[in-house]
Amino acid sequence: MENKMFCYQCEQTAGGTGCTVQGVCGKDPKVSALIDLTMYAVKGLSMYAHRARKLGVKNREIDVFVVEALFSTVTNVNFDPERYYKLLQKLILLREGAKRLYEEAARITGRIPETLSGPAAFQPADNLDGLIKQGEDFAITKRMASLGNDVTGLQELITYGLKGMAAYADHAQILGKEDDGVYAFFHETLNYLALNPTNVDELVAKVFECGEVNLKVLELLDVANTGAYGHPVPTPVRIEPVRGKAILVSGHDLKDLEELLKQTEGKGINIYTHGEMLPAHAYPGLKKFRHLVGNYGGAWQDQQKEFPKFPGAILMTTNCIQRPQASYKGNIFTSGLVAWPGVVHIGDRNFAPLIRAALEAKGFKEDGPDKTITVGFGHHTILDIADKIVSAVKTGAIKHFFLIGGCDGAKPGRNYYTEFAESVPKDCLVLTLACGKYRFNKMEFGEIDGIPRLLDCGQCNDSYSAIKIALELSKAFNCTVNDLPLSLILSWYEQKAVCILLTLIHLGIKNMRLGPSLPAFVTPNILKALVEKLGIMPITTAKEDLKAIQSPHPPFRKGG
Repeated sequence: MENKMFCYQCEQTAGGTGCTVQGVCGKDPKVSALIDLTMYAVKGLSMYAHRARKLGVKNREIDVFVVEALFSTVTNVNFDPERYYKLLQKLILLREGAKRLYEEAARITGRIPETLSGPAAFQPADNLDGLIKQGEDFAITKRMASLGNDVTGLQELITYGLKGMAAYADHAQILGKEDDGVYAFFHETLNYLALNPTNVDELVAKVFECGEVNLKVLELLDVANTGAYGHPVPTPVRIEPVRGKAILVSGHDLKDLEELLKQTEGKGINIYTHGEMLPAHAYPGLKKFRHLVGNYGGAWQDQQKEFPKFPGAILMTTNCIQRPQASYKGNIFTSGLVAWPGVVHIGDRNFAPLIRAALEAKGFKEDGPDKTITVGFGHHTILDIADKIVSAVKTGAIKHFFLIGGCDGAKPGRNYYTEFAESVPKDCLVLTLACGKYRFNKMEFGEIDGIPRLLDCGQCNDSYSAIKIALELSKAFNCTVNDLPLSLILSWYEQKAVCILLTLIHLGIKNMRLGPSLPAFVTPNILKALVEKLGIMPITTAKEDLKAIQSPHPPFRKGG
């Protein structure tokens, strides 16, 4: 039977090979086709933008749009066909504008403009059904049939790296931080992919380059977040409700949260974070709002259980939305690039409709128990006590560091991360970040010489913190990161995790354990190369992996 669609960009892809009837994430074949078409068309826009840039001409509207278009196709972001229709209409207008910029620049510099084909010459249908039909012609399976799984898998690995990087770049530019070299890389790489490259060595080199540029983007986002809101500080966060009207904010967008906090100040509405918004409580520029009262619920995949019980209004920022249930569909709103058919979208940060919905809702009738968890252990905080950590390692009080983090998800097998964290010896520290932390962040880990054993470094957007901590500790111990008593136990779900993995590959980090399953687009041949070069391995069981990590080895004595 012919597939209705094909998508294997996320960890939960059906059967571990690809969604062919309906996306596990909730997207239908129509949206899948529109995503494939968007990815094809955006390459055409970048073909012209890349050539114009080589002649010294650039356009910020085009740069930002390409980033937003890529981010829109990330898992759990945009499920609305009408939004894709409008996006594609704008894309073609910008492509024609980029074409004019390129051709004019060529004439001014005495060159003959290239006549481009493929994505650069694509002509879209004039209606949604026609666009969906066109999208079916650009399904990944078409390339798999003509190029083979290895080449297609490498092309998609780069593509998903770009998508994840676009998410981080978009967050940074929203807060006023951009890098022209990053925009240039997006256009250059999309132009490269538009030419349908097949040279495996070149594709692998581009994978590493994608990881290198993403490190710059992560640093840019760190500067953006801390510049806008200050460095995170250790902060206890209430995880039980407070009596009163309520709004729940999920996703990742700190700017949306800030604007909502300003607009609800003095209105008698308490604001709660959900999922990846939990670390917002640690930023001085956000925690100053007294009505930011706590965190409700856990990771994104539990929203269909948790949202029906929330007696207020809900805002979904950036990615992580699931199909809203009828019980709360009237009280959920989207912002930024997030969209679901029939859900009210707020595109201008005027949250009046959301606030009205919260005031009309019941709110919490009474306070819950006084329970808290602590967040705010970014690189600034941890490196402030680096001397204490180094000393504890040298005395043997701290034997090992485990970074257990990444995306959470609903697929069976993720209890591994709970079991692993529970089993970590008492003389070891656990660093965590992203929503995978919810597997164990309400457990009691205690301290070592006054240092909390569980250190929450923030969102997936804060991955730079974990990287910087590892790099700075390696300097303190006068060794490489791979020589540190450090093990990375990673969980992944979507494309933002993919580009972080590419950054770790670029940095040469070895012996990472990845799960709960390996990406379907990483073929056995690609995996073999990664294993041979970096020792990347799939997780097995918590007991077996911890035993392997703790196998007898000489004591760590670097740095004197």
